[in-house]
Amino acid sequence: MINDLTKGAPVKLMMLFSVPLLIGNIFQQFYNIADIIIVGRTLGMKALAAVGAVSPLFFLIMFIIVGLTNGFAVITGQKFGAKDYVGVRRSVTMSSILCFVFTILFTVFCAAFMKPILYFMNVPAAIYRDAYLYIQIVVIGLMIASFYNLLASIVRALGDSLTPLYCLIVASVLNILLALLFIMKFHWGVPGSAVAVVLSQAVSVLLCIWYIKIKFPILHLTKRDWIFNWKKDYTFALLHLRVGVPMAVQFTILGLSILIIQSVCNSFGPEVIAAFTAALRIEQIATLPMVSFGVALSAYVAQNFGARKFSRIRYGVKRASLINVGLSIFMAVVMHFWGGEFVKIFIGASNEHVVKIAHDYLFISSLFYFFLAQIFIYRNALQGLGRAVIPMLASVGELLMRSFAAVYLAVRIGYFGVFYAGPIAWVAASLVLAGGYYTTIKTFIYKTQKKLRQART
Repeated sequence: MINDLTKGAPVKLMMLFSVPLLIGNIFQQFYNIADIIIVGRTLGMKALAAVGAVSPLFFLIMFIIVGLTNGFAVITGQKFGAKDYVGVRRSVTMSSILCFVFTILFTVFCAAFMKPILYFMNVPAAIYRDAYLYIQIVVIGLMIASFYNLLASIVRALGDSLTPLYCLIVASVLNILLALLFIMKFHWGVPGSAVAVVLSQAVSVLLCIWYIKIKFPILHLTKRDWIFNWKKDYTFALLHLRVGVPMAVQFTILGLSILIIQSVCNSFGPEVIAAFTAALRIEQIATLPMVSFGVALSAYVAQNFGARKFSRIRYGVKRASLINVGLSIFMAVVMHFWGGEFVKIFIGASNEHVVKIAHDYLFISSLFYFFLAQIFIYRNALQGLGRAVIPMLASVGELLMRSFAAVYLAVRIGYFGVFYAGPIAWVAASLVLAGGYYTTIKTFIYKTQKKLRQART
């Protein structure tokens, strides 16, 4: 259902919007969690390490797609907030064309250079074959993932966070069933898990298209909406790219930093790889409430930016920041006391050394969840304002800090150095993003007030 976020109580609107997002994000994680649990429990630690060794590359690829599609949807949300419904449909068609071209080029690039990338990542020879097959299958299905994320981003930009949830629930359950079928019945091993991911994403795309056709008349496109006039639409395409490309670069940088950490982690052997893989999955789940509230804030800010309600934006961001602080403290306590128990779900209780390594990571990183929570707030607020350059610069700083810390500290204190790399980067990035947001919103408010004074005189 379409939801106008420019009217009503900001906190209530964002809470109602973020709850389906949270549930949806949990089901989204099932794509990877099902892989980890099923692979780890049925195929053993080496198979788990194979999936874990290329997981950062999987995330990097998905981050790029998510960044690009979310960036395009910011323009859609701004047009909707301005009540420009023709602009909404044109934004959808423009986003689809740009997304299609980019995904084709990106798929070819990834498939061609996969072997050198895995060599750079220090993937051990014992798990190389399974790791290579897993990630190549994901790359082949990249167009499917790309268009699911585009459709979900567009629908969320119109204030609807329920439709993507419905699609994800069905697809996530299907992913688990297919993974069990392909691995346990057909004996396809690790590649079977990747095939399950791609097929379940395909179902989510079909469900999104079907639901949009029934429930979203505003998105019913005509041939006229697809006509591309180079002279007329060149500027409109650039408008999407000015937001989408920096956001894709930002997410690329974030993914690269994780990739570098994984390559350092891979040098410590299968046990550390398996522990790091399980710990990262748990951390992703632990931070989902903060992530979801950040995404809700982005849609809220984008619509209110289109309506030029800057004071309302500032109020909403302040309240969202306080809520995320509370969530970060709560999840840090949970990770401190029960992180080890969660790890056992993934790898069993018999691998005590692996469980301890994973719990050590969760114990260290959870101390810095406060800074991570603020990154989700200020990054999404800036993106909703259409200001993607500052988040991109913050991501560059995060990459440099994370990479330096991982490499330098790993030499000094072993794999514990890798555990401190993320938290150090979070502190630096949160400070840059907070400063960028407050400077930007003050500038917008000043210009708005100036225009009002000029109009009165």
